[in-house]
Amino acid sequence: MKKLFISAAAAMLLAVAAAPAAHAQSIRFGLKAGANLSNLSGDLTNQSQYNNRFGFHGGVMVNFGLANDMLSIQPEILYSQKGFRYDNQSITFLGNTFRNAGNVRYDYLDVPILVRLKVSTGLFFELGPQYSYLMNVSTDRTQTYNGSVVGTAGSGTTNLDRVNRNELGYVGGLGFQSKEGLLLGVRYNGAFTDFAQDGYSNNDFRNARNSAFQAYVGFLLGSK
Repeated sequence: MKKLFISAAAAMLLAVAAAPAAHAQSIRFGLKAGANLSNLSGDLTNQSQYNNRFGFHGGVMVNFGLANDMLSIQPEILYSQKGFRYDNQSITFLGNTFRNAGNVRYDYLDVPILVRLKVSTGLFFELGPQYSYLMNVSTDRTQTYNGSVVGTAGSGTTNLDRVNRNELGYVGGLGFQSKEGLLLGVRYNGAFTDFAQDGYSNNDFRNARNSAFQAYVGFLLGSK
């Protein structure tokens, strides 16, 4: 899968570079925002305890139209919340239930460079590489006893020595763009880079990689 995405992205970029009309025929700036459904993928210890979590992403983009706008290149700069939610862990003894739940949020700066291909009126496919920088890790946990909250804990991690803050990945998706510039789309974000280094969190995250589905709405401004 990794080689497939790299080969496809490279082929599309070469096609753009070799196109006769290699100069941008239109330049449009835009804004976008949407929701993430993220988790960790890979060979994880106790993988069943990691559940999907919802997050936010948003930022700016610029679209360079080529080949009569059938083909375009679109770099973006996005703030993106990834991570996972712990499976509710509960213990019942003598009719009393103690429950521990929480989630971990990874705050990333994502920079995808996408090649977009319009296949029909408004419909497009997009594919490309992505660089991501991990800015922060935050953890929130809640403990309840018979349904009543008995403890909470939250922390923002500043010591990230044992995680890979620089991440290389890929993006693929499809969407719809109106003539006025309204955008609707869905994407998948995957990573080539492992999230953690040896020794992080007792090696529970060895070979773990970020994985996220995204749905977004946006708007492109400027000349078409």
